[in-house]
Amino acid sequence: MLINTRSRALATSALMFAASAAQAHPGHGVEGLAAGLAHPFTGLDHLLAMLAVGLWSAASARGAQRVRGPLVFLAMLLFGGLLASAGLVLPGLEGGVALSVVLLGVLMLGARRIAAPAGLLIVASAALLHGQAHGIEWNSGSPFAAYATGFLLGSAALHGAGLAAGAWLQRVQVWAWRAAATLIGGSGLAMLASRL
Repeated sequence: MLINTRSRALATSALMFAASAAQAHPGHGVEGLAAGLAHPFTGLDHLLAMLAVGLWSAASARGAQRVRGPLVFLAMLLFGGLLASAGLVLPGLEGGVALSVVLLGVLMLGARRIAAPAGLLIVASAALLHGQAHGIEWNSGSPFAAYATGFLLGSAALHGAGLAAGAWLQRVQVWAWRAAATLIGGSGLAMLASRL
């Protein structure tokens, strides 16, 4: 009973926090490496998505295979950024980014039950959307390569933090893992609700 109360309290806190920080892309006027590096840390949706990929990877794979999720994410993140920098942006992007956070929370909950190819497809789809969001923030007066290098490095750092946290969470009680997944998914739901 105490575990369910803690989980509910964590989820409620996450929803309230996420509702206040739901809009992550108001326009940052970004330029260059430093701005790209900072961007994954400035939006709650990006921060949670990058951490969730690392967390899921730590739980769903062993050894060197744990880097597959982050590598797929980074490749699709760059692809999405390149598309957006060329003016090719998917409709409903803000809602899609929020929905991707929800799906990554669900992916975490099913980390050992969802087949790796299906999980990687979810990761790749989320990355494409997040890459698009990064790409539309780019200031076309600055070199895209420097900005992209920055957001890839920032994202990789968050993936690494997620992998480390995921490895730790695998050693603690199962409620802690479920609480983390609920926190991420619930935050995504709050963001999605605010963007519709």
